[in-house]
Amino acid sequence: MTTSQHVLACIDGSAVTESVCDYAAWYASKLNLPVGLLHVSEVPASTRRDLSGAIGVNSRQFLLEELTQMDEQRAKVVNSYSNALVQDAKSHIQSDFEDVAIRIYQRRGKLLPAIEHFKTENRAIVMGRRGEDHKNSRINIGSQIETVARASDVPILICSETFKAPSSYMIAFDGSKTAIKAAWMVARSPVLKGLQGHIVMIGSHNDAAKQSLSAAAAQLEAAGFVVAAHHLSAADAVNGLLAFQTENNIDIMVVGAYGHSKLQQLFLGSTTTEIIASTLSPVILVR
Repeated sequence: MTTSQHVLACIDGSAVTESVCDYAAWYASKLNLPVGLLHVSEVPASTRRDLSGAIGVNSRQFLLEELTQMDEQRAKVVNSYSNALVQDAKSHIQSDFEDVAIRIYQRRGKLLPAIEHFKTENRAIVMGRRGEDHKNSRINIGSQIETVARASDVPILICSETFKAPSSYMIAFDGSKTAIKAAWMVARSPVLKGLQGHIVMIGSHNDAAKQSLSAAAAQLEAAGFVVAAHHLSAADAVNGLLAFQTENNIDIMVVGAYGHSKLQQLFLGSTTTEIIASTLSPVILVR
């Protein structure tokens, strides 16, 4: 174990924050790593325009000084909120996962640069399915998930509902490079070991894809995983995967993340986004 590594939990104070904390602590406990609680504050500066044509110099200087004081006060409030949020999150984790160590990180600015600051320490990232900006919409997955997933080379666990310790998982498999990598990632990590596993391919695929399915299942079995391979027919891959999940009470899904470029996605859509938006179960994305 590299002692500098952690499972990074991105919290924002939205309704999914406790779920993020719990799944991050569960993930970290499987790896014997600490949780890194990350809260990123964005404090907008006041809009300052040249008002010299409308008011006098003395009046303008007075207003600028007042705006500066407002900025300072706003920053103090944001800092106080951030401090309270990370301390509450820490207490929440410690109440159920007392053996998991916790690190606290507070940053100003944007989320992605803050995550990339810890690039060498991140073993995995945990995010909420919808952030504070989408708190009233269940179908929205949060504006930053795809951005972070495309930039990350470690697994990202997306969650929203109340934590439930997983007892089963499924890997969405289509023979692509990202799907093969997802199966490889599961096989080399202890996170899902001991759970009932399923690796599922939907639709009519060529012989090479079918052979890849068998090879992926064999790789998992060789690593000591209990896994069943399934090749099912369905008109739509996403609906087929979600139906299998429901019928078999699958607790957590593993999906290859955004195999197409953003340009291709404009024309083809994104299976990754559809799955995340259509299930309330946690999803592990592998890029």
